[in-house]
Amino acid sequence: MPSPDSTPRLQLRHISKRYPGCLANDAIDLNIASGEIHALLGENGAGKSTLMKIIYGVTQADAGEILWQGQRIHVRSPAQARQLGIGMVFQHFSLFETLSVAQNIALAMGAGAGTPKQLEPRIREVAQRYGMALEPQRLVHSLSMGERQRVEIVRCLMQDIRLLILDEPTSVLTPQEADDLFSTLRRLAAEGCSILFISHKLAEVRALCHSATVLRGGRVAGHCRPAECSDPQLAQLMVGEAAALIGEYPKVSGGVPFLQVRDLSWRNPDPFGCSLSSIDLQVRSGEIVGIAGVAGNGQDELLALLSGEQPLPRADAARIAFASRAVGDLRADARRRLGLAFVPAERLGHGAVPELSLADNALLTAFQHGLVRHGLIERSKVQALAEAIIQRFAVKTPDTQAAARSLSGGNLQKFILGREILQQPKLLVAAHPTWGVDVGAAAIIHRALIALRDAGAAILVISEDLDELFQISDRLGALCGGRLSALHATADTRLSDVGGWMAGQFERPQPSHATV
Repeated sequence: MPSPDSTPRLQLRHISKRYPGCLANDAIDLNIASGEIHALLGENGAGKSTLMKIIYGVTQADAGEILWQGQRIHVRSPAQARQLGIGMVFQHFSLFETLSVAQNIALAMGAGAGTPKQLEPRIREVAQRYGMALEPQRLVHSLSMGERQRVEIVRCLMQDIRLLILDEPTSVLTPQEADDLFSTLRRLAAEGCSILFISHKLAEVRALCHSATVLRGGRVAGHCRPAECSDPQLAQLMVGEAAALIGEYPKVSGGVPFLQVRDLSWRNPDPFGCSLSSIDLQVRSGEIVGIAGVAGNGQDELLALLSGEQPLPRADAARIAFASRAVGDLRADARRRLGLAFVPAERLGHGAVPELSLADNALLTAFQHGLVRHGLIERSKVQALAEAIIQRFAVKTPDTQAAARSLSGGNLQKFILGREILQQPKLLVAAHPTWGVDVGAAAIIHRALIALRDAGAAILVISEDLDELFQISDRLGALCGGRLSALHATADTRLSDVGGWMAGQFERPQPSHATV
């Protein structure tokens, strides 16, 4: 890092931004030096994303000024930001789903960078260098959430940037991939590139970042050097108190099996997708089973088959059973009537309809629980449910009529998970339940999952966050190439064991119909 008295690469002075009913940024000051890795910390809804969008030209500040290398500027669009040398990787993806990886990257880089075909070798080289395998010709709509995040990162790293803004970049990376990315970021910083880093994984902030600015309620709450702070100290700066944020939960054995998957194989018609091979899985009532894995190794396919979004042929219905009842050929609504609740990986568009209000989004999956009578919606009951979700899960929103898209990612995640949990399911299948949420929200979600487990529900969590899986899971396994490892008690499992399973290093093959 340069000396403190050198001209900062980026300076924000008294930046303010107001939305209806919300002061998102309140007179924020921020300095980032050349070659500095600077963390921006805060709860969901603290104003981090709004501030990043102002820097990148997505939105305009109502007051304040931006200085770039000592010169006052007005960043009116992302295109202008990129011309200045500012790149950003969004937490929510900004890709054209009907175009290929190479076409998306070519669009971002402009006409002078070459055609998509000409860019393909460079894309492969950059992707390989950063440990994020990508096929340039593959269409984005066929990619998993983790693979789409890789496109965002590679697209940004291929540009000539002097400030790289990263919003939760490791959410879909394995620990090894995150380490590789950190090595790259340190190399970029050593070459003079400034990095603004948003993450709720406090350990990686302490390991990577030179300094940090903490936002609380849209204002700067403090500054620190993360390497000199503990996780509880950082959490306290973010939320004002650290009690009960980082919990340990007792491990249990569970009761009778509820979800039973027997020798499940499924051929993916998408040539770029992942097929499943001989999946054996059992989740007992009153336990949490965690499944790890690098994105694109069958998670999306398994979730679709379990949720009913991809039914099996009737002849294979018994390969998926709820409490010994074959359900493999049933669609999602029928499985929900039998006790299933589902939290998908994608919040906007899959977990919630962006334009609909929170109340209407609550109705979408809970309508079978007394919210509709004689074909008519019981609006008072829908309103009561939405209010209960907001209160119990501390969702920050003006009211139940706020559109889903107006919430921060973490608050929307709390709402979606709360909607499913308050239906008191017998089986909850949750994908990445705390992806991109702050430590306070993660603690709320984890406690809710544990309470649901202790009430007797069977819970399956699919996540790339190994710390989370070790924290809340009673048994663990991993997916690799569409195959599932055996499950083992979390208390008897090491991080290196899971890393091996994620790489396909399974134990001796289990019998075809073995239960674990």
